[in-house]
Amino acid sequence: MTAPVFLVDPGLLDSSGPSGRLTLDGPEGRHAVSVRRLREGEEIVLTDGAGRGAYGVVAGVVGKDVLNVEVSAVRDEPAPDPRITVVQALPKGDRGELAVETMTEAGVDVIVPWAAARCVTQWRGDRGAKSLAKWRATAREAAKQSRRLRFPEVTEPVTTRQLAGLLGAADFAGVLHEEGATPLATAPLPAAGSLVLVVGPEGGVAPEELAAFAETGAPPYRLGPTVLRTSTAGVAAAALLLTRTGRWA
Repeated sequence: MTAPVFLVDPGLLDSSGPSGRLTLDGPEGRHAVSVRRLREGEEIVLTDGAGRGAYGVVAGVVGKDVLNVEVSAVRDEPAPDPRITVVQALPKGDRGELAVETMTEAGVDVIVPWAAARCVTQWRGDRGAKSLAKWRATAREAAKQSRRLRFPEVTEPVTTRQLAGLLGAADFAGVLHEEGATPLATAPLPAAGSLVLVVGPEGGVAPEELAAFAETGAPPYRLGPTVLRTSTAGVAAAALLLTRTGRWA
């Protein structure tokens, strides 16, 4: 069985060194003991979500929510380069969580919620805070499931004006659009730096948004001969970039 991954406070791993014994408790300890039912001798990975992972085996179980872990190795994973950011327009229903989940599993580094002009869903007040919390929780659980040591950042939502600034600062920026003249598969990519892709809502990116983004150096690119849903376009485009940049090599 593949060793499960659990998120811990960074200070816990800083104190472990290359080996030693750590204690997993709290909600993650409860999940390990009561849900995953890990037992002595089983392999386990603890991570701070920022690139550090401790690999070891369960040394003992205490009650319903505490594991003692005998650490055999600690590994630091370098920051990915180039860094891939996907700007995701707010979809309807639970399609936003689906997009976050699949992009996290693929390896996207940053996910930016975007309140596009044609978004039916709007994040305001308590509803917006709850929706953002759901996206972040989805990213966290998907990162653990996919055994990532670096969890993706899910930022605060941005407006179109704020997004234009983000695109202008990127080393490569583009907008997925079915009428784009250039395929994303042939777009010139930098060897390092920041790559930012924009995924529009189900109603499409508005013409005034396309014009504003093009002024920042983010032209439209087409992904392929078919039109994908907003909840699947991001992961498909990210997979293409991960392959082209060598991060999936």
